[in-house]
Amino acid sequence: MGSGQVTDWQGKNVTVAGLGVSGIPAAKVLHGLGAKVTVVNDGDDARARAQAAGLEALGIAVRLGDGDTLPEGTELIVTAPGWKPDKPLFAAAQEAGVPVWGDVELAWRLRGPDAAPWLAVTGTNGKTTTVQMLASILAAAGLRTAAVGNIGVSLLDAVLGEDQYDVLAVELSSYQLHWAPSLRAHSAAVLNLAPDHLDWHGSMEAYAADKGHIYDGNRVACVYNVADKATEDLVREADVEEGCRAIGFTLGTPAPSQLGIVEGILVDRAFVEDRHKNAQELAEVSDVNPPAPHNVANALAAAALARAYGVPPKAVRDGLRAFTPDAHRIAHVADVEGVAYVDDSKATNTHAAEASLAAYESIVWIAGGLAKGAVFEELVAKSAERLRAAVLIGADRGLIREALARHAPEVPVVDLDRTDTGAMLAAVQEARRLAVAGDTVLLAPACASMDMFANYNQRGDAFAEAVRELGAGA
Repeated sequence: MGSGQVTDWQGKNVTVAGLGVSGIPAAKVLHGLGAKVTVVNDGDDARARAQAAGLEALGIAVRLGDGDTLPEGTELIVTAPGWKPDKPLFAAAQEAGVPVWGDVELAWRLRGPDAAPWLAVTGTNGKTTTVQMLASILAAAGLRTAAVGNIGVSLLDAVLGEDQYDVLAVELSSYQLHWAPSLRAHSAAVLNLAPDHLDWHGSMEAYAADKGHIYDGNRVACVYNVADKATEDLVREADVEEGCRAIGFTLGTPAPSQLGIVEGILVDRAFVEDRHKNAQELAEVSDVNPPAPHNVANALAAAALARAYGVPPKAVRDGLRAFTPDAHRIAHVADVEGVAYVDDSKATNTHAAEASLAAYESIVWIAGGLAKGAVFEELVAKSAERLRAAVLIGADRGLIREALARHAPEVPVVDLDRTDTGAMLAAVQEARRLAVAGDTVLLAPACASMDMFANYNQRGDAFAEAVRELGAGA
């Protein structure tokens, strides 16, 4: 089972590591191809037992409560992307010479000879929005496409389903890239790099290297962020096909081989005749929803990938105009007494929160939650001049309070020592008290949500509900 396509799965002993959103579809697909599948899983709870029963009814073997031991005779492991590389199962596989693939690698290997090319996107923040923008632009050009991958739509379904696609917009996480050694995209973008998931990768260098795999074998364009030198460094190190170009995106005036902004217009100086003299207008900044700086950067990255695929300028504009961002991504909830209330609950790390804070001039900041090892010094120092006040919630709010005391001592801080369901309403009420007309009350927590909420969606919903209560009483 080397680097080529595996055409005969009949009787192959394949171990699938992990039940869940990627493991169960992978097990079913491999079983359907004739492989002899064993699923191993660390957990042995009621949910896992119910999932196991469903697979066993199909004739798939399942081993619960032991995800560390390599089943005898295994010829290939297909792992859930979240399983850490240092697990004993993978050490045993390496010793036995057994390859390990992720579900993305499996999907890539199962593509047919006339399969749709992939336009791939990774980065610490902005992946989902950029991929959705890209899919909207491709669709505006009349292409059959879908936003797939880490975005929640299985690549296996996209590759093996009945729908025929011209091109796929693919979101890939660092985990997925780690386990996808033979992936070769048509063109790819790394949006940004900031410390994240370092407990999984082991170091920032390893995290960056896994992100950089997305450029391996690119045919047309490696898209990088001019403002983030680490992304350009990854392009320099990439092993690409002859003729593949480095294409930058910038919020400033673009140089040749870049996309950027000139007087409120998104322009292309990369995919035009005589790029040293000419620029192609693509869209207006006002066509980007919302036109916050980091979201305009996302739009430029999406436009670069679409242009690399040959999409005409009009489709870029039409696709951006048609795009509506997902909930909880710098979503304007309401204006109450001249104060804007904005939900960016998706800002679950400091890099995302910094981009969110940069979009507004005078902010009452609602922040806090689970820090996941993050430090807040740089975030607060960069954002201090924009902060009118801060309201802190969640388990690790003390870390943000200390950063505020050091870098923004004049900013009033309300420390809410409660984690009950009414905490968000209390936070919004405190923010209202501190805000004046023209301010933005911004939920950009810079932290994960699981200390108080099921997920960032629930946290954002609680914020929006609290704002609606304010509005009703205004």
